[in-house]
Amino acid sequence: MSAASPREYSVRPARSQDADAISVIYNEGIADRATLETESRTPDERRSWLAARDARHPVVVVEADGVVVGWASLNVFNARDAYRHVADISVYVARAARAKGAGSALLHRLVELGREVGFHKLVLAGFPTNAASVALYRHLGFREVGVYREQGLLDGRWVDVLLMERLL
Repeated sequence: MSAASPREYSVRPARSQDADAISVIYNEGIADRATLETESRTPDERRSWLAARDARHPVVVVEADGVVVGWASLNVFNARDAYRHVADISVYVARAARAKGAGSALLHRLVELGREVGFHKLVLAGFPTNAASVALYRHLGFREVGVYREQGLLDGRWVDVLLMERLL
């Protein structure tokens, strides 16, 4: 795929038939150690996951030339009622589409969706060593609120997790 500007991307709600692409992209992120998740996902598992989503916690995909190159979601931050106005976010981009605007297109849409469904704040947990992601989140108005030191054990070593937030 050639380098694409964000204008060449379209973001739309995920459908059941996107489960194959979503699982491939998620598994790339797992293999690349972009997440503390370590178990690969299957298309069937992702289809079930999509079917279980509610209107306040949508999943979207970004396409380039009709091909899904990334996905993102608004997730439950905490099941306690007092946290109902906070959403955790996930953003994953296919290896071949990284650093070409797909992540930015997804994140812009998550911010819009967060407002549309009535969230007050979006939060995320990521790796402080993932400079490209941290820069993207900062660029779109997220701020760092702290670091969990040695939060997860990945490949036999402890890793830190950076917490970021954006008020909507």
